[in-house]
Parts: sequence; C-alpha cells; structure tokens
Amino acid sequence: MANVLYDFGRQSFLEGTVSWNSNNIKVLVFDATYTPAPTTDQHLSDIPGGAILGTSANLGGKTTTAGVADANDVSISPVTGTVQGFVIYQDTGVAGTSILIAVETTVTGLPATLAGGALTITWDNGASKIFKL
Repeated sequence: MANVLYDFGRQSFLEGTVSWNSNNIKVLVFDATYTPAPTTDQHLSDIPGGAILGTSANLGGKTTTAGVADANDVSISPVTGTVQGFVIYQDTGVAGTSILIAVETTVTGLPATLAGGALTITWDNGASKIFKL
C-alpha cells in the first residue's frame, strides 16, 4: 500500500464537507489487523477499534498553501504494539461520521514496535508536505 488519499475524503474536500483549516483533524496509528481500502473505506468506524494503537490531539499549525496540506509535527502517546501506518481523519466526535482523509504506510521507520512510548510523526518539508490535492 502506498501513501494515498481516501476517495471519500477527496470527495469531501471537493464538496466542502471537510475543511483542513477549520475542522478538527487528527492522526491515528494502526496495526496489521487493519488493511486500508482507500476506495471503499469512508469513516473512522471502518477501522476496527482493536487496530487503533493511538490517536493524536487535533493537528495544530495547519496551512493549505497552493493546495498543499501541512501542519505541525505530531506526537502520539502512549503507543503499545507494532505500528504499520497512520491515518489522517476529520474528527467529528462520532466514528460513523468522522471522515478518513489519507493513509500512509510507506514511511521510513515503519513498522515500528513500541511498548507504551511516544511515536512522533515528522511531516515532509518538501513540496508536497503532508499531501497535495
């Protein structure tokens, strides 16, 4: 699996359902019991609860210059288990309406096994930052 945007997340940006700057955007890390399906998965409820190893606070410092999403680096703690990747999502407070935006599994350092420690995600500082629409 490559790093991709979920189809429904991309559609939600186009329809104005998701706003990178004004919505609560979070990151979760998952283990091997979740197999991302970017063409069919839509909501946080599509990810088995047992697969989620940790969730971040809302992303801070979000920007959208030239269609490129960026934010401050994020730390998720505590994380126990083997992290296979992470999902960026719009958090509505309800799993059945929280929209999946992007999944990243091809990341330097993953998979990583943690025993209650912190996982820091340092976003790319290149032209595409977190992702580009």
